[in-house]
Amino acid sequence: MSDARGEWPLKRLMTEVVGSGSKSADDMTREQAAEAMTRILEDDPDPTTLGAFWLANRWKHNTPTELAAFVDVMDERVERAVPEVEPVDCGANYDGKARTAILGVAAGVVAAAAGTPVVVHSGDRVPSQKDDAYKHVLDELGIRTELQPGESAAMVEETGFGFYYQPSFNPAVDALFDRRDRMGVRTFLNTVETLANPAGASVHLGSFYHLSFAKKVIETVQYSRAREFDRVIMFQGLEGYDDIRPGYTKFAEWMPEDGLADDEIETATYGMDFENEDLEAEDVAADSAQITREVLAGARADHWRDAVALNAAVRIYAGGDADSLEGGLDVAREAIDDGSAAAVLDDLRGF
Repeated sequence: MSDARGEWPLKRLMTEVVGSGSKSADDMTREQAAEAMTRILEDDPDPTTLGAFWLANRWKHNTPTELAAFVDVMDERVERAVPEVEPVDCGANYDGKARTAILGVAAGVVAAAAGTPVVVHSGDRVPSQKDDAYKHVLDELGIRTELQPGESAAMVEETGFGFYYQPSFNPAVDALFDRRDRMGVRTFLNTVETLANPAGASVHLGSFYHLSFAKKVIETVQYSRAREFDRVIMFQGLEGYDDIRPGYTKFAEWMPEDGLADDEIETATYGMDFENEDLEAEDVAADSAQITREVLAGARADHWRDAVALNAAVRIYAGGDADSLEGGLDVAREAIDDGSAAAVLDDLRGF
């Protein structure tokens, strides 16, 4: 039976399309996926059916067409606040990191000080990992996080760095917290929410575990009717987060006129000698905040400063304010050395 949303309630999709197993399941059409996401965000499905649907999609793997439909339906419910600057949208995995320091706050502040506005967004203990994310580092630094979207836009306008809080700008997805938590595994929402783009940025910086996933995200952007990024940069981040790995990192870049190009980053190329273990943190949020304070104050000349500068360089390059990572590194280090980054941190704490 059909209703105002269409003819494809999740139970029918399970029975006739996606629920037959990883090898025999069919993919949904854009229209079917859009209807499914509409029903999910309107709290229509029975919890058992919803859980089964999420698992079936995890087993079969969603196509870019399906993900694009999910993004577009979500987009209709996102409260967007566009600042009067052109920021880089950093969409790290919302469920956070557990073992290594989060460098994106320090890197974003350095990039902002160098003239590249940066926006980050996350929730609070998002399933399935429920580990530390941007919010928790900012909380440790004494920076306001539970902001309304208009306040977030004002933050990036005033300081060059802005934080958007998922419960405020994406309440429909946030409302699914308990059901996602009971799943115990990631669902397609973990991918879709990172593409919410609450600041209306034209550049997206994201992370991946495998290059094939980066390509899928880029194709999702291409197929989406709501996402109009002019540039997407994805790299193989540490713990899947948007922090460059020590050693070798896969790097993918897409622009409409140039298509997809993939490359690599090797930290040794930039004279940096550190390993994954060197970036570990016992208390991820507190240690990340302490590292942020010390690096931006110019109190460190070790691998932490190198790691922050390199991650800032990626953001500066993504924003089009440097022609290469080498050029981005130069201006990132200058922003640390001349006190500009520390000044931005002060401004954020006073916002």
